[in-house]
Order: sequence, then C-alpha cells, then structure tokens
Amino acid sequence: MTLVVRDYDEAIAFHRDVLGFELREDTRIDDDTRWVAVSPPGAREAALLLARAATGGREDRIGDPTGGRVGWFPTPDACERDHARMPAAGVVFEEAPRREPYGTVAVFRDLHGNRWDPLKLHRPGGTGR
Repeated sequence: MTLVVRDYDEAIAFHRDVLGFELREDTRIDDDTRWVAVSPPGAREAALLLARAATGGREDRIGDPTGGRVGWFPTPDACERDHARMPAAGVVFEEAPRREPYGTVAVFRDLHGNRWDPLKLHRPGGTGR
C-alpha cells in the first residue's frame, strides 16, 4: 500500500517512533526520490510505501487518500495503552477506545490527517486476542 507524505524523514520518524513500525527499506532512487517502506513489527507480508508528493497535484492527496474514510486498520495488542501513549507524540484521537462486538477501536489521525482505526479484535465469546 502507498501513503503519500510531505517529507520522507518526517514520515519515517512518525511511523517508527510513534506507531512503532519498523523501517524495512530506505533506498535512494535519484536526487528527489526514495523507496521507503515501513511495516508493523514482525509483519512479513505487508508494508506501507511512504511516497513523497514530489509533483504538482499530489499534494492534495496528502492526508485524504480515502475520501475521509478510515484507510488503515492495524491490529495492536494494546489499543488502550496506545491511546494513552500516542497523544504525547502528537497523535490526535477522535474518540476514546470503545468496545464493539468485534473488538476495541479508537480512531486517530496521523501527522498528515489520515484516519487510522486500530482494532483489538475479540475472539468469539469476548475472550480477547
């Protein structure tokens, strides 16, 4: 998946230091372009490509690639812990964690305004992960 960002280093720092993602690759393609991939810890199959909005017209995609809908649904082990920790790093939560039949959720916006909904999924019977 691709996420359009303002600045590579700013986006790497946010995803690594705030969301806890791992930097998988940071390869310079030319003077203006890098191939930057991050992923949740331990993920092998999925990564997020951080692509800088280098040309006109792409800037308007920063922060709203999904038309205002939530676009990313990570499954953290501790939704409540992250909700307590992340605001100090500049994350804006739209709500406190709430329990739904399928899991615990708490929508937040990243440094570009993209909406994320971390899901702590519950097993049938509400026994947690």
